[in-house]
Amino acid sequence: MSSTPVRKIVHVDMDAFYASVEQRDNPELRGKPIAVGGSAARGVVAAASYEARAYGVHSAMPSVTARRKCPDLIFVPPRFDVYKAVSQQIREIFAEYTPDIEPLSLDEAYLDVTENLKGMQIATDIAREIRTKIKQITGLNASAGISYNKFLAKMASDLNKPNGQAVITPKNGPAFVEALPVKKFHGVGPATTEKMRRLGIETGADLKQQTLEFLVEHFGKSGPYFYGIARGVDERQVRPNRVRKSVGAEDTFSKDLHAYEAAREGLQPLIEKVWGYCEANGIGAKTVTLKVKYADFNQITRSKTIPAPLAAITDLEDIVSLLLAPVFPPRKGVRLLGVSLSSLERQSFGTEPQLRLAL
Repeated sequence: MSSTPVRKIVHVDMDAFYASVEQRDNPELRGKPIAVGGSAARGVVAAASYEARAYGVHSAMPSVTARRKCPDLIFVPPRFDVYKAVSQQIREIFAEYTPDIEPLSLDEAYLDVTENLKGMQIATDIAREIRTKIKQITGLNASAGISYNKFLAKMASDLNKPNGQAVITPKNGPAFVEALPVKKFHGVGPATTEKMRRLGIETGADLKQQTLEFLVEHFGKSGPYFYGIARGVDERQVRPNRVRKSVGAEDTFSKDLHAYEAAREGLQPLIEKVWGYCEANGIGAKTVTLKVKYADFNQITRSKTIPAPLAAITDLEDIVSLLLAPVFPPRKGVRLLGVSLSSLERQSFGTEPQLRLAL
């Protein structure tokens, strides 16, 4: 252990954010299973209320599957302008406590409160105050995780959802990780989970047994990260002014895709994820890249650059559809799809705190 003070990191995650906003604004939807998104053309659930989740409905699920699981499911079109405005209210609350805010999307962010603007010593008290203020100002519930690094704070925020918080201390952090299935690790997707399973790695304890050389050999640049988190170590800083060269998301499908509509549906949650990151961070993008990996593991990319930054998520959807269309019908099944944005630049949305805090 180093002699530097233990960091105090809070991860705040809004509960069923899009769906909760819709239920807040329309009393007729309260207490009912709703799904945001799911238009006929794209047929994908962007967010599900907790009432819908009880039936097994979740984000990124095809709408036909969601309705089969929950016949009474109510589909509501998304209102990203409203979600963005509420997100800004939440970020202003964060800024009362610390300038060290790293948003991940419209509905979640990391906060470093080791040294905070209120002079509060106990991070759990800060998290509780923030959640109370969010409820007072927006009428929405938030959950929080508190720990000494980003990975464990993120994991802790899921422990007492919805409308709760949990802390993972330096004393119990390593044991917590050892007992955790790797499929539940933040940052370990289905493809990596399956690769780890083939290597005999099912839990954090299994991961901890591997050498750094072994993990680098099999997982490349992610190897050192996996080596660290298996021991409860994550040195990543909360970076409020992070400007990335690109932002992307990808998904490996359980069954190879052969139809355009299925591929377009699979891309929708990826589109919403990368757009949400850009919105939350005040970033504009000029270049859109589509990644396609076939069943034989060969892959292609297709890109389009426009003169001015994308103005709306519908523009991104249109470009992705344009790039995807020539790929079909594919010569082989498609096992993975990805969307990335580059040529990124700061956008001013008329609020100085948003620009200053990279929100």
